Amino acid sequence: MIDLGTFADTRIRRYQRHLLLPEIGPAGQEKLARARVLVVGVGGLGSAACQYLASSGVGTVGLADGDIVEISNLPRQVLYTQADLGRLKTEVAAGHLVVQNPEVDVLQYPEFVTPANVAEIIAGYDVVIDGTDRLDARYVLNDAAVRAGIPLVHGSVMRFTGQVTVFAPGHGCYRCLYPTPPEDDLPTCADLGVISPLPGIIGAMQAIEAMKIITGMGGALFGRMLVVDARTWVTYAVKIDPRPDCPACGGGVEDTGGGVEQDSAQEE
Repeated sequence: MIDLGTFADTRIRRYQRHLLLPEIGPAGQEKLARARVLVVGVGGLGSAACQYLASSGVGTVGLADGDIVEISNLPRQVLYTQADLGRLKTEVAAGHLVVQNPEVDVLQYPEFVTPANVAEIIAGYDVVIDGTDRLDARYVLNDAAVRAGIPLVHGSVMRFTGQVTVFAPGHGCYRCLYPTPPEDDLPTCADLGVISPLPGIIGAMQAIEAMKIITGMGGALFGRMLVVDARTWVTYAVKIDPRPDCPACGGGVEDTGGGVEQDSAQEE
């Protein structure tokens, strides 16, 4: 964990742009230094989010993903290079992050989240970022975050559209939007494509949302989903109301099984 202490000169220089912001300042940077953020899925969304979290001084960054780097990842997941093909994403990402900011602790979980391991993986984190490319994991991660009372920063993309929101106690959850997985599989980015820079944009937004929550600066996307159309740069927010009959946050989780979103985008 980063210890800012009395703000040594090197740390002042590193974080000076943050220290100038009244919304962050020394107190907020201390909060970032003591924070623990878990990034689940180190693909297009997660690889962008984790870089900004580490460079911004988040003290502990966890990386959970059982995937390896493939050549089709490279246009979107710019954390990786041709030389990384076949290596675990968590291993490659962790190596980059500790070079980017040697003071950050990076913890690796080289596995996919499942009902059997998710509670142990997310335990002790202040914020979880959902950058999954497995839609069944969305339900598993959401239900575990609800049980643990941990804010979950959701992001997804498809073709030219991206979306980001924050699920947190009292503000609804993923199952408030999609209570149960649909019976039939729906198209993914592997089927319909995605423009390469968009996952990076949404992943950076997820990092900002995590930093808002940690510092308490306000303005986080609680109860709102921001939708971005990269073709026109039209953006709009959709209100999310907690459902009293939600099977997760409205009265206990009934099903942590997989499935796909019914009409939201997916990071691939």
